[in-house]
Amino acid sequence: MAKPITDTLRLLQGGVFLDQCSDLFASIVRAVEETGKAGKLTITLDVKKVNAAVSVLAKVTDKTPEPAPDADLFYATVEGNLSLDNPNQRKLDLRVADSPPKQVRTVDPETGEIKTA
Repeated sequence: MAKPITDTLRLLQGGVFLDQCSDLFASIVRAVEETGKAGKLTITLDVKKVNAAVSVLAKVTDKTPEPAPDADLFYATVEGNLSLDNPNQRKLDLRVADSPPKQVRTVDPETGEIKTA
């Protein structure tokens, strides 16, 4: 019976190859969760005979989904310019409100009575 391929993968590059595959796979899974797009991990093992031995060249490649960049939204003006403000909407005259009164009130937790300090 053949031994599991994971045993052989652990031997490749002194164990570094399997660790690299694991790290890339975890990165792909996180990116798939974040973006909702598909990802792909490809492990390639090139095997050839070299005299009395067998050479194994291991490669791993990934296609990690990337998040789409956010688009900026602007309003077009009649002059053909872009503006952050909607030119068809009236401007509001907003101002900073006066500071609240300095009077501090507390509530007695037992009686519910409001006390002014």
